[in-house]
Amino acid sequence: MSLLEMRGIEASYGPSQALFGVDLQVGAGEVVALMGRNGMGKSTTIKVLCRLLRNSGGSVQFDGQDLARVPPHKAARAGLGLVPEGRRCFPNLTVHENLIAAARPGHWDVARVTTLFPRLAERRDQGARSLSGGEQQMLAIGRALMTNPRLLVLDEATEGLAPVVRQEIWAALSHLKAETGLALIVVDKSLAELRRMADRAVIIERGRSVWTGDMGALDASVADSYLGL
Repeated sequence: MSLLEMRGIEASYGPSQALFGVDLQVGAGEVVALMGRNGMGKSTTIKVLCRLLRNSGGSVQFDGQDLARVPPHKAARAGLGLVPEGRRCFPNLTVHENLIAAARPGHWDVARVTTLFPRLAERRDQGARSLSGGEQQMLAIGRALMTNPRLLVLDEATEGLAPVVRQEIWAALSHLKAETGLALIVVDKSLAELRRMADRAVIIERGRSVWTGDMGALDASVADSYLGL
């Protein structure tokens, strides 16, 4: 059985429907790339998954639990960890305070997070608002790991960052896949990097999942049709 099963998801913002039938499955320890052009429904799908937006149709099952009426904080407790687009660290808190703000017992603690991202150890007592964009992204990932999730969702985790910082983050995500068995959903525009680490891809077009398959089967014709690459 899959760790995550989203079937026929429909969702709206007020009178405007955004999702018209999205299917997304993730197995334990699997890395799934959620792909599509801008504005096609990727972030909305993530909001539905994390219960930040209610779906009007379809079902969301996580580890056999129906999340239909579960509030966001209980979805997080169930094992969903979100690294949102735009980082959204707590600016008035230090790095250490950000990390422990929502920490839960488990494998991931401050020592392990700062081993994964040594810069966070160097900035331990520094305010989050004074960090560089790349450091804030590392902090956002570290903060999500501190909740000890079973599924980590990363929405555009490398967008707008310097190439060297992007490579640091991709290296950290590759480590998570290779060494921890943590399941991941990754939204990113870098097809080359996604090919290297994702097991499968789901492509969303105009609020519908239009292609699902192994990453190796995502050829140039599919990428050209749905991703504009």
